[in-house]
Amino acid sequence: MARTEDQPIFGRDVAEAVWRPTPDLLDGSRLARFLRTIGEPDIAAVQAHAVADPAWFWGAAVDDIEIAWQRRPTQVLDSSGGPEWTRWWRGGLLNYAAAAVEPRAARDPTAPAVTWEGEDGEVRTVTNAALLTAVADAARMLRSEGVGPGDRVGIFLPMLVETVVATLAVGWIGAIYTPIFSGYGAPAVATRLQDCEASVLITADGFLRRNSVVPIKAVADEAVALAPSVQRVLVVRRLGERAGSVPWDRDRDRWWEEAIIAARAAEDVDGGADPVEPAATDPETPYMLIYTSGTTGRPKGAVHVHGGFPIKGAQDLAHTFDLRPGDRLFWFTDLGWMMGPWAISGSLLLGARLVLYEGAPDYPGPDRIWSIAARHRVTHLGLSPTVVRALIPHGAEPIRSHDLANLRVLGSTGEPWDPESWWWYFREVGGGRCPVVNYSGGTEVSGGIVGCNLLTPIKPASFNGPCPGTAADVADADGRSLRGVVGELVIRAPQPGMTRGFWNDPERYVETYWSRFPGTWVHGDWAVVDDDGYWYIRGRSDDTLKVAGKRVGPAEVEAAATAHPSVVEAAAIGVPHAVKGESIVVVCTIARGETADDDLRAAIARRVVDDLGKTLKPEAVAIVPALPKTRSGKIMRRVVRAAWLGLDPGDLSALDDPTTIEGIRRASPAGVGGG
Repeated sequence: MARTEDQPIFGRDVAEAVWRPTPDLLDGSRLARFLRTIGEPDIAAVQAHAVADPAWFWGAAVDDIEIAWQRRPTQVLDSSGGPEWTRWWRGGLLNYAAAAVEPRAARDPTAPAVTWEGEDGEVRTVTNAALLTAVADAARMLRSEGVGPGDRVGIFLPMLVETVVATLAVGWIGAIYTPIFSGYGAPAVATRLQDCEASVLITADGFLRRNSVVPIKAVADEAVALAPSVQRVLVVRRLGERAGSVPWDRDRDRWWEEAIIAARAAEDVDGGADPVEPAATDPETPYMLIYTSGTTGRPKGAVHVHGGFPIKGAQDLAHTFDLRPGDRLFWFTDLGWMMGPWAISGSLLLGARLVLYEGAPDYPGPDRIWSIAARHRVTHLGLSPTVVRALIPHGAEPIRSHDLANLRVLGSTGEPWDPESWWWYFREVGGGRCPVVNYSGGTEVSGGIVGCNLLTPIKPASFNGPCPGTAADVADADGRSLRGVVGELVIRAPQPGMTRGFWNDPERYVETYWSRFPGTWVHGDWAVVDDDGYWYIRGRSDDTLKVAGKRVGPAEVEAAATAHPSVVEAAAIGVPHAVKGESIVVVCTIARGETADDDLRAAIARRVVDDLGKTLKPEAVAIVPALPKTRSGKIMRRVVRAAWLGLDPGDLSALDDPTTIEGIRRASPAGVGGG
């Protein structure tokens, strides 16, 4: 985008940049106005000040995004317990759910807060006042069902209006919700319910995917059978008669709407139920427990608090994505991916409208995403590179048949871009005028570590810097700063969005993120900063698998595979995939007497799908004589992956039996003898 010679650029400019900020962004964007308010001349200056004095930055940031405190804090942060246990907003009170709905309902009660579209074309729009009423009613109902402060509630729903209401209602009463990916199989759902000891599960009678009914209630029942802590199941009536016969336990199950009506009637006084006041909560009070998979053991339950995740997400949306009051955010996501809770709390806190969609991105036609964006006048559209790659084969005509003039910002996260897909998104969807705000961070930090701000030119597939206020760096093996070569992505100072530990496992949290370098968060991604100061993510530095933007620990996949009675041992690895970014390959050994044929491979793959869902179906299942292990018996996934892909396996000094590599190579399409 052209600029005049005398137009200021707050960030650096380089010849390779393909998008540059326009005068209106340099003057009127939220980030530009924030810099003027705090008296900083440019992005580099504010970043340096934020790194040196996080309390100064975050105190100014929450004022800029106008967080509605129940009581203003007297101290921004307290790191006396060490950076890994920093406490924020001392002396304050904040209920994020109340902050998300009460101010906007008072300011403009009839303005839309949420617009939802079902795959079947049904559309619902909820005003600010109606959302406030719905949240208070749901909070009353949850309270009547015995849910109190600190109790855990699983939410196993697609993206519905009731999904938004449920997440907010749990926070309203001071309880904690666990978002669960709607495509998970029963064992994966049960694992999360078991770990957090949820007492209530909220699900639906079903939902639509490519015009087929997904029987999510049946999956929920299987999961609850394995999670004895669950005493009540609340069921949203999404499909009604179309759902068919819905399994039902009369002693345990309640219809969501009927339970709300009953709770309102039980408190009915002089023709109206008493209002349900939001809990007055310390900002360090947990409100969400979201699971993210590691490389070993069970999934990690990241604990997020009222004064953490919601503030970081809203600040990123304001200063990185320039989301303003009245804008319309549509991020194609599921509640079980952190972008679901992020979009809900962030958009509502900032006074924007949230647009939700239930179904597949290309159903009933390849223009569905663009149709939604046009009809609902979306200003901010977020898609993962996986979704973009899946839509590219349909060409540009489905896009051009819709008016996307309202689009201002394109967002992306989930996995690294390939250049061709990035260019297609930029040119075809954004018309070369909308910045592609690349955004990378994680569940454990409540949003972005690096991103693209709108005051700095953007190179293709790049991040133009750390997210404002985030002390990001790239470190070598000794923790020293690196530039120009790949190293570990780290954060040098605490920020409010960092998880307050793993549920019932504080030692694992410290070991995972804080043990490598004193006082430094090590995120688990490889990154590089080029000579022009642009950042790039080069994949995971651990072996966590990322399939279509969804993270899963290899241990979970392996546990599902070895649950098949014929499988003795398994190793799950991630391999490059043209659409998903990464796909799963399961390499396993089988019991004596079993036949290594296609039927068995298919059965093992089905077992993984049954446990983890269709999204995580293995691309291939290989059966080999033995797996490479260390002398202590640990399977070396790094070696398995290298052998499968025909790469140099590196140091094999710890390998007990080097001949195991040849069996994997022979089983691989890249190896001797083909697939």
